Amino acid sequence: MKLTPGKINSFNLLKLPSVFFTGIRVKAIDDNSCVVSVKHRWINQNPFKSLFWAVQGMAAELTTGSLMMMKIKESGKNISMLVTTNNAIFTKKATGRITFTCNDGSKIDAAMTKAIETGEGQTIWMQSIGTNVDGVVVSIFNFEWSIKVKKK
Repeated sequence: MKLTPGKINSFNLLKLPSVFFTGIRVKAIDDNSCVVSVKHRWINQNPFKSLFWAVQGMAAELTTGSLMMMKIKESGKNISMLVTTNNAIFTKKATGRITFTCNDGSKIDAAMTKAIETGEGQTIWMQSIGTNVDGVVVSIFNFEWSIKVKKK
């Protein structure tokens, strides 16, 4: 069964309700990239009337995590995944609709191949860039993911 935006968004409603109720939605996912969108509104704003940094972080992490889940599912292997480190840069006030994009699918492929071949855990730094409707970058998030093939 292929992972689609609709299936991920339904999963979020059931398993990650804070993601769902703050308006974060997966818009597209393919072999190399994932796009997530969130609109600034009352429920997800900070006192300065912009998108709360944690909501941006959830949206950004969802781009990287969805790609990771898709790749693990496609591999047919029992692989664990965990964010071990992250950092962010905020460059502009986030208002309106913000779109986060991660284009690091090939990094996952390389790390998973190595993890499967060697049986050793691997780490991958992945980046998600948030832009407003004018294409201006509002934030950049970096996540270090750890993956490991589980023993049976």
